[in-house]
This record gives sequence, structure tokens and C-alpha cells, in this order.
Amino acid sequence: MSQAAERIAQLAEKIKANPSVAAEIDAIYKFVLTGDGGGTWLVNLKDAPGVQQGDGDADCTLTLAADDFVQLLDDPNTGQQLFFGGKLQVDGDMGLALKLQQLTEL
Repeated sequence: MSQAAERIAQLAEKIKANPSVAAEIDAIYKFVLTGDGGGTWLVNLKDAPGVQQGDGDADCTLTLAADDFVQLLDDPNTGQQLFFGGKLQVDGDMGLALKLQQLTEL
């Protein structure tokens, strides 16, 4: 299992342990991770908090390299650096992208 997939699994456990806190964010994120260990995951923090691998509708889609995703979870402050450096693309509600720090603090 790749490091990014491991981090997604850890995130899923945190959401499962804190569904009411996750639901306060009230959004569905899609993470499209490129490169080695990449894939697509939906993180539902809305009506049915949890994580599933695969594609689907989302309020905010973030596309970045799998290694950069791990870095983003380790230090949410790198999000701006990744975005302005062209390594993170955000589609959808930009305000939700700014709420990512709440997601990492679960």
C-alpha cells in the first residue's frame, strides 16, 4: 500500500471515529492523486461521513501528486505553497479547499 493510500485509510478511521465533527464541514471532497501511489478518493463529510475509492460528484476537487498529498496532510500550511507553485489544482468551491485544515485536525 502506498503512503498516500495509507494516509487515506487513516483519514477514513478518523472520520469514522468523529462523524459528527466531520459532518460539520458539510462537503464532499474528491482527491485525484497522480503519480506513484495515486488514485481517486471521495471523502464524504456531508450526509454519510466516510471515504471511498473511486470517482463521483464532489463539492471540491483537489488534484495533486500523491507525494504532495502526504505533505499536505503532514503540514496543512503547505497548501498555499502547493497551490501557488502550480502543484495543487482546485476545482469547485475554493472556500472548501480552505477548510482542509479542519479535515487534517480530525
